[in-house]
Amino acid sequence: MGVRKSLNHPRDLQEIKARIHRLSEESEPKWGKMNVAQMLRHCDRILAVGFGKIVLPKINIIIKSIGIITKIEMRTFNNGIPPNMPTFKQVNIKENCNFEKSRQELLESIDEFTERLENNNLLAEHALFGKMTKEDWGFMEYKHLDHHLKQFGV
Repeated sequence: MGVRKSLNHPRDLQEIKARIHRLSEESEPKWGKMNVAQMLRHCDRILAVGFGKIVLPKINIIIKSIGIITKIEMRTFNNGIPPNMPTFKQVNIKENCNFEKSRQELLESIDEFTERLENNNLLAEHALFGKMTKEDWGFMEYKHLDHHLKQFGV
């Protein structure tokens, strides 16, 4: 099953930041429609959900149930996120983005996220995944960043 990596762990946090620094404007996706700058902005917006800066819409109970089961499966089996998963329109990036600006903003959001994580100052509930603990947030955000960094080969 492997080790559960998390933004709660300094070594895993540094690994994610190092991988972000290895990206370049020329990094090509292995799947999906976003370019590298759009992916960085998308990851930044996903982190902002945990701060409550981006509010996801209420979803129906069937979809939410699937989200909660997915979270449990990811925690239990240490699963990754499959390619080409749908996302909320609030975090779907279609506009052109500046690569360096998007990377810098993502790194700043990661720092804010980890500070909020340490202070237990993240939302207690996620629109899709339900109740969220500090451990859930650190794990799920690591998995999301890892998924998109693999998408771009780092």
